[in-house]
Amino acid sequence: MDIRQLKAFLAVYETRNISAAATHLHLSQPTLSVTIRQLEAQLGTALFLRQPRGVGISEAARQLYPRARRLVADATALNDMFRQGHDDCSQLTLGIEGEPGPAQIETVLRLATRGDPLLQLTLKAGCQGEARLAPEHLRREEELFLPLWEEPHVLAMRNDHPLAGRAILSQEDLHQVEWIACPQHPTHVQLLHWYAPDGALPCFAAQADSFSLALALVASGIGLALLPQSLAAGRADLVLRGLPQAAPLRRIGLCYNETARANPALAALIERLAQHVQTLGA
Repeated sequence: MDIRQLKAFLAVYETRNISAAATHLHLSQPTLSVTIRQLEAQLGTALFLRQPRGVGISEAARQLYPRARRLVADATALNDMFRQGHDDCSQLTLGIEGEPGPAQIETVLRLATRGDPLLQLTLKAGCQGEARLAPEHLRREEELFLPLWEEPHVLAMRNDHPLAGRAILSQEDLHQVEWIACPQHPTHVQLLHWYAPDGALPCFAAQADSFSLALALVASGIGLALLPQSLAAGRADLVLRGLPQAAPLRRIGLCYNETARANPALAALIERLAQHVQTLGA
């Protein structure tokens, strides 16, 4: 067993997908599969259960995961210590997943660097890093979650749309809306009621793979979209309106493993974020 095999294991475990893990590690899928099989052979047990879509994890994998995280973190720390020599710079890698709002990302980055001007901060897209900023529904079962913000979905439209002049919308106002939806997004089912309140099959004016792309379609005048408030706020060309009834909420926070707190930079960030939440609630 070596660090290369453990990194391969961690990538597959955290993404639950061989293809995504191979992309993250800059390996071909066959090479990654062979690496995992070699590790399984050395351990004498299956770690992953091959499924039609992605992979499932075995009980052995659940037991190995925190130990593998610790070993890889220790190896990385040793490497950094000798590579940096007498440099006192600390390092922290954060993932950004699920499209948090720009202001939310900026707040976390500001708190990460506060009091540590020598911090070398690396941002990565997706489920990567020692911790990541993400909606709660993307939290892995083995992760802790520090909630930071709770926000509603709002109706986003161009400021020249006929409904933009109405401060309060009724249910009837939404019957003839040309919707822009994100069918592949995990929240799509939760929003279906708003697209078709009478239970009919909704007809979408356009579809997008992400909230950010849906926002671009809204700005182009194609239709309206239900989006998390933080993503659409602050644009002069758009108007945001609340829904007639209670809107679906999402919680954004920091996802991390307890073992990752061994990194002082992450431990300090968690403390600052907790204080930030307390200040907002005061």
